[in-house]
Amino acid sequence: MAALTDAPTGVQPAPAPQNRRRAPVSRPRSVLITVARVVLVLVFVLPLLFMFVSSLKPDLQIFADMTNWRAFLPVGDVSLDNYAGVFDRVPFLRFLLNSIGISGLTVVLGIFVNSLAAFGLSRLQWRGQQAVLTAIIATLIVPFETLALPLLWWVNKLPSIQLDGFHLVFTTGWIDTYQVQIIPFIANAFSIFLFYQYFSSIPRELDEAARMDGAGWFRIYRSVVMPLSGPAIATVAILTFLPIWNAYMWPLMVVQREELRPVMVGIQYFFQLNVAWGQVMAYASMITIPVLVLFLGFQRSFINSIASSGVKG
Repeated sequence: MAALTDAPTGVQPAPAPQNRRRAPVSRPRSVLITVARVVLVLVFVLPLLFMFVSSLKPDLQIFADMTNWRAFLPVGDVSLDNYAGVFDRVPFLRFLLNSIGISGLTVVLGIFVNSLAAFGLSRLQWRGQQAVLTAIIATLIVPFETLALPLLWWVNKLPSIQLDGFHLVFTTGWIDTYQVQIIPFIANAFSIFLFYQYFSSIPRELDEAARMDGAGWFRIYRSVVMPLSGPAIATVAILTFLPIWNAYMWPLMVVQREELRPVMVGIQYFFQLNVAWGQVMAYASMITIPVLVLFLGFQRSFINSIASSGVKG
């Protein structure tokens, strides 16, 4: 009877499950982490809060409140006069539409072009592939200020087609055009690198299965790889939109006509004669709020893409 109750020879009993618990964080350490988070939040939030609040005050009250906590609260002589003054001083809506169009087109075209380049570098096999990738990554260390003057010379030599009434006129040079603010920034080495890294993490077995079904490389790119690349697309969209929206030096160099200027160049209007700091804060607030709203929207889609995308086995 004792032999019947013994375990079979060579069979090891299953180990008892261990109840693993995370080590509790000490109270002083938890307090320090909380304090560090609060300080970090204040570092980023207080300048924005000061800008929004100051946009509602006249200049004299802005300087009077800077020595106390009232600088961060909408108290005192609060009104929307500064916002009305912005519209009287600059064509704000025109600048805003220019920036939205330039940034939007650059993002859309950049996602298409850079993802195609990354697809060719990560999924196809051809001679010189690694050399091209190395050259693209090497351009990341070159600051844009170094390339600005040579780029300005080249865009001034490129052919251009302009509409004069009902006739097309062929000229030379892209100065004072929309395309000079869009086309030079479509191809981006950092975006290519981000897409390349993400495409490399997608199993190649999906390509082989699609090829067996008769799909070509562009069909694989469009129907297999890109639908699985939501996080990369959202990240590239954010990192492309923000520099184009905040561009100041390049539009200042290539655009002289007022109707073609983006919002960042428009801020120079407030520093030409007497500086009205309340209007400066109002203008800065109006060009910051759309960026914050769009960024939060992209951030939410970015998190949802990470949670929902992937390869399921």
